[in-house]
This record gives sequence, structure tokens and C-alpha cells, in this order.
Amino acid sequence: MTDVLRRGRASLAFSFFAQGAAFALLVTRIPAVQDRYGVSDALLPAFLAAVPVLAGVGSVTTEQLVKRVRPSRLLRWSQPVVLLALLGVGAGGQGQVAALAVALGVFGLAVGALDASMNMLGVSLQRTYGRSIMLGFHAAYSLGGIVGASLAWAGAHWHLALWVSYLPVVAVLLPAALVGSRWYVDGEPGPAADDRAGGTGVVFKLLLPLCLVMTFAYIGDSTVSNWSAKYLKDVLGSSEQLATVPYNVYMVTTLVGRAVGDHGVRRLGAVTVVRLGTLVAAGGFAVVAVAPGAWIGMLGFTLLGLGLCVLVPQTFAAAGRMFPGASDTAIARLNIFNYVGFLIGSPLVGALGDTWSYRGAMLVPMVLVLVTLVYARSFAAQPDRYGGGHERPRTADVGRGSNGL
Repeated sequence: MTDVLRRGRASLAFSFFAQGAAFALLVTRIPAVQDRYGVSDALLPAFLAAVPVLAGVGSVTTEQLVKRVRPSRLLRWSQPVVLLALLGVGAGGQGQVAALAVALGVFGLAVGALDASMNMLGVSLQRTYGRSIMLGFHAAYSLGGIVGASLAWAGAHWHLALWVSYLPVVAVLLPAALVGSRWYVDGEPGPAADDRAGGTGVVFKLLLPLCLVMTFAYIGDSTVSNWSAKYLKDVLGSSEQLATVPYNVYMVTTLVGRAVGDHGVRRLGAVTVVRLGTLVAAGGFAVVAVAPGAWIGMLGFTLLGLGLCVLVPQTFAAAGRMFPGASDTAIARLNIFNYVGFLIGSPLVGALGDTWSYRGAMLVPMVLVLVTLVYARSFAAQPDRYGGGHERPRTADVGRGSNGL
């Protein structure tokens, strides 16, 4: 590996870290945002739903833009927009709902472009490396989420205004991301694996299993992020303070699982790792559903973090292997189902919990996640033009990928 590739990998990992921190700072302070702007409970769901919808639009737009603009360039400029939009969310005041709508709208569109271009670069860099490194990037995202959530807790604890909480973070991350973007590496597209994969195009019928896995993984993830605290407090009878712990445990175990996940993929293969992750995640939901008390419930959420953490990074990587000649297009389309799962997950569990029971509601994402076992073969390495089943290192487009360096 050359220094160019090592710098490219490190700079992309920092981009994942910065995005994890920014997203956590937004979603963990939603109640404060609502209070600051005076958004009613009836209007708040519309604001929250608009962000993933617009992110999906941003991902679709990115699919078209990468035909003319390198993913590294899109990432270089979409990340500062996300950070500035975050600062814009914190800068408004009481009654300035229109300003909040604009800031969240810009945030959503930019996040769609950022998520898509980030994963495009990750997949192409993994292809250039010739071995699994994708989980490491998502581990950096999880670490950023932990840091962002911790900073959000500090801001809430000290009753800091939103802009006071956000400004130092943006002031540090924005220039660092811009400097790091000088070393992004765009790998060359891989060869078309075979005619079954549609040559250099993307056949949606072949991509659909991965789209379903992505959706189900994010339904599971949004279940934890939106309902773990309420479940522990209202169903398992924990204290309010203890109810804040499951999501933190989930984030830490997600980080740990992703940090060691690439090693597991190299030794066992993506199919085995995905199957194991699916079974562990399903076991986690089962434990949560039958838990007699809060501490057993926490064990379930711990298992969920260890299981779900491998699914999303490996789904992006599988799309790149399935369509090596059109991986950017495949990833942009697959990324849309990230937001579909996020939109479905929280309302689905909430509706089932209100009309049936929250214990029963936890079994629904368990069943959906188990469907991944049906599609596990989609994660197998695709035969390449050399006749093997593994990606091989390819020459990176150093001049293009480093934005002129």
C-alpha cells in the first residue's frame, strides 16, 4: 500500500467520524430544537420525516452527479454544507419555524449526497486494497456518534444554547474535513463481473435483496435509537437515568463489532459474518422481548449492537462487488433504502406498541432482520475477470482521487 492510499483511507475515516458526530448532535437534541423554535408536537413528526425524505432525494441526485463529478469532490463540498446546516439549526430562535425548515432541508439534501459519496469512496478504496476495510470506516462513524452524543449530553447538562453547543464542534470539524479532503482517493471502476450483473449497468432485480437487507437493518437500528429508553422505563420498569444507558451500550458495542469486523470478514468471509450478525441481532431482539427486568433488557440491546453493526457496511460492500463496473450507481440507489428503513422503523414499532404491546412489537424487527438469512448469498464475493472469487488490488487514480495532488 502506498502513502497515497494510506492517507486516502485515513482522511475518509475522518469524514465518517465527522458525519457520525454531526448526525448524533442533531438527533440527540431534537427536544431542545423543538423547545427553541416552539414547534408543536403535531408538527414535529413532519419536520423529522422531511430530513430522511430529502436525504433520499440527495442520494438520487448524487447518482446523476457522479456521472460528471468525482465522488471525492461531492464529498469534499457536501460535508461542510452538512456542518453549516447543523449550525443553522442551532442559530434560530422562538417562532422562526421557516428558518428551521430551511436548515433541516439543507441538512437532509446534503446528508444524502454525503452518505452516498462517502460509501462510494469506501467501496472503491476497498476494491483498490483488495481486502475488507469497509467496516473500519463505519467504526469511525460509530465513534463519531458516541462523541457527538456525549457532547450533546454535556450541552443539555449545562443548559447551553444549541448554537453554543454546535459552534465549537463545527469550528473544529469543518476546517479539518476540508484539509483532509485533499487526500481522498477515487479508485478506478472495476470490470463488469459478467453479463448477469448487467455489464456496466445496475439491474435493480439483482440489487433488490441488498435493498431489503439495508431497509431491515435500519428498521432494527431506528427501533433501538427511538424506543430503547421508553422500553426500558415503561415496560421493564427501570429508572429514568438507567433508561438512557441502552442506546449508549448499543453504540459502544456497534463500535467494537465494526472495529474487529474487517478481520472477521477476511478470515471467515462476508457471507458467514453476515449470517452470524443476523443471528446475534435476532437473538438480541428476542432477549429484549422476553426480558423480565432492565438488566436482561440491556443484555439484549448489547447483542443488538454486536449483530446489526456488520449488516450495513457489508451491504454497501456487496453492492460494489455485485456491480464492479457501476458501483457508484448501485451504492447511490442502495443508500436510499437507508432512509426508507429509518422512516418505517420508528412509526412501525410505535403503532404496534400502542395497539398491541411493546414486547410484541420487538418481535417484528426481529423477524425482518432474520429475512437477511434468505439473502445471505448475495454477500458472496463475485467472480472477477481473473476467475477468482475475491477482489484484487487495482491501481488507484491517484491524480484524480487526490483532487489534483
